[in-house]
Amino acid sequence: MQADQLKDIVIKALEDLKAKDISVLDVRDRTSVTDFMVIASATSSRHVRSLADNVVIEAKANGVRSSHVEGGAASDWILVDLGDVVVHVMMQATREFYDLERFWRDAPHLGAAGSD
Repeated sequence: MQADQLKDIVIKALEDLKAKDISVLDVRDRTSVTDFMVIASATSSRHVRSLADNVVIEAKANGVRSSHVEGGAASDWILVDLGDVVVHVMMQATREFYDLERFWRDAPHLGAAGSD
């Protein structure tokens, strides 16, 4: 599966469960670790977990065999590593504190979604 296809699956999985402020960063020219970083906010720790779980479920349903998840059930930040796409699901306060978008500010932003 192409990285662009996986990115689209991740975005849809996040949108399906009402993730907030989805941001997509194209980091292909900045790191060899991954192609895209997707950052999304959640409204509660339970929402963080549900969003991360849905990303893993949808990725597996579309043939992505391996994923690595960091962060616990009551966490305010869960990272889902799908290889070509790394997903950060965070509580808004955690997102503001770590400000990953600023850290990767020179990476092209492919727009935001799920901002409802």
